[in-house]
Amino acid sequence: MKIPLPVLPALGLSALSGFLYFLAFAGMDIWPLAFVAFVPLWIALRGQRPRFATWLGLCTGTTMNVFGFYWLLNMLKTFSGFPTPLCMLFVLIICSYQGGRLAFMGWLYARAALRGWPAALVFVGAFAVSELLFPLLFPWYYAATVHGQPALTQIADLGGPILIGVVLVLVNLAIAEPLLARIEKRPWDKRLVQLGGGALLVTLVYGYVRIRMVDAKAAESERLNVGLVQANMGLMQKREDPGEGLRRHLKLSRELREHGADLLVWSESSVTAPVLEHRADKVMYERVGSQLGLPAIFGAVLYRFDSDRDRWFNTALSTDTQGHVTARYDKEFLLAFGEYLPFGDTFPILYQWSPNSGKFTPGTKLDPLLIRTQSGEHKVTALICYEDILPGFTNRAVGHADPELLVNITNDAWFGDTSEPWEHLGLAQFRAIEHHRYLVRSTNSGVSAVVDPVGRVIAHSGTFRAETVQASVRWMRGLTVYEVVGDIPWYLLSLAMAYAAFRKRPVRSTDSANLQSR
Repeated sequence: MKIPLPVLPALGLSALSGFLYFLAFAGMDIWPLAFVAFVPLWIALRGQRPRFATWLGLCTGTTMNVFGFYWLLNMLKTFSGFPTPLCMLFVLIICSYQGGRLAFMGWLYARAALRGWPAALVFVGAFAVSELLFPLLFPWYYAATVHGQPALTQIADLGGPILIGVVLVLVNLAIAEPLLARIEKRPWDKRLVQLGGGALLVTLVYGYVRIRMVDAKAAESERLNVGLVQANMGLMQKREDPGEGLRRHLKLSRELREHGADLLVWSESSVTAPVLEHRADKVMYERVGSQLGLPAIFGAVLYRFDSDRDRWFNTALSTDTQGHVTARYDKEFLLAFGEYLPFGDTFPILYQWSPNSGKFTPGTKLDPLLIRTQSGEHKVTALICYEDILPGFTNRAVGHADPELLVNITNDAWFGDTSEPWEHLGLAQFRAIEHHRYLVRSTNSGVSAVVDPVGRVIAHSGTFRAETVQASVRWMRGLTVYEVVGDIPWYLLSLAMAYAAFRKRPVRSTDSANLQSR
């Protein structure tokens, strides 16, 4: 076998990388494959021209998305009203677009390698830049392959999920090096193997130390018993019978109160019947708050009539022990097709073609919800639906509010009883690590869960059954490196990679000493 590989073997290895990525990812959770999933793609990309490298990356990314995001078909069928064949075409288009992240990675790597920059280093750089810059409809990160391994994930408090992915990719390159050296008929690059092994070792040691430190801090913090209500209302049933949804939530809440809950959390749009914005405080007191006897956080749908059009909001509200509304947060990042149609405002006819799609207005403020207990008033950052898988957005919200708890309210019933709820939870766990706060997730149909500040799921529900989850959490504040610097280092790396992609590396006498510079 010669490098670069011919078309068919290169495409086959690229597809294999995508399939291994899928198997390692949250939902399938064969996590050791995260150490080798990029090996086939790395071999396939070696020596390729940028155009073909782009296609190889697209092959990997599309394969991963088609397998990993198969649940998009059910969502599109439910909300678009389009026939199944057309929905299948849309799924392929979406998955190909999502796969464009790895196409971008392949192109950027090949451009920089062609200009003489160390191949292994620019491969890692291209990976990090693609995870940062490529816009996605349904965001994901390679770090989610190890979401259940706390020792590997603690470095998220330094560099977010991208840093975890970088370490995993370095391990992939170290494992691939002996095989690639044999194919290229050259000695191993021991430094590359040492770099991958050293990065993994440092990550594990840091993780072990950090877990002990954060656990000790949590043990000294004020305790709170949180009760999560998972009512399991059918997707259309929520809209057609909001009274039944409210009845279920109140019944399960009474059970949690009897078992000692201090705070109740309901799911997204759990109070389904729309309420006029200016009447929200009064209506929510009468319908919900006055019947609970505990502080609560729950989802609602509010609306108002503006001069240009009606405006609808996917909202989270907090109430006090007496049932009065204490604060409000409107969802900022709306879900395409479910809550709005891309280009729908520009081409209103799209809403006629897709009558089940929502037409919500995004919120504009990151103010926290407020929970009052005997110890005082506590700030809670609310994240609605998939906002909890957006590290940059969550970082802004935490920086703005300085909360003591993160709460996510979600309705994943749109995607059916698939791997999606578990993927969502796996991606969300990193928010707790990045900010050293507990993350509480209440969902309509699962997976409802409590995640501790080092990313361990300490309690969770099943899927598609009505139940409650109760666990002790702690009011915690802290400051992490990631909160302070965010993604600034990755943006600086992006500038460096842009330079490498368009400027040849200066020829130096020490070129032979650089990693994989052939």
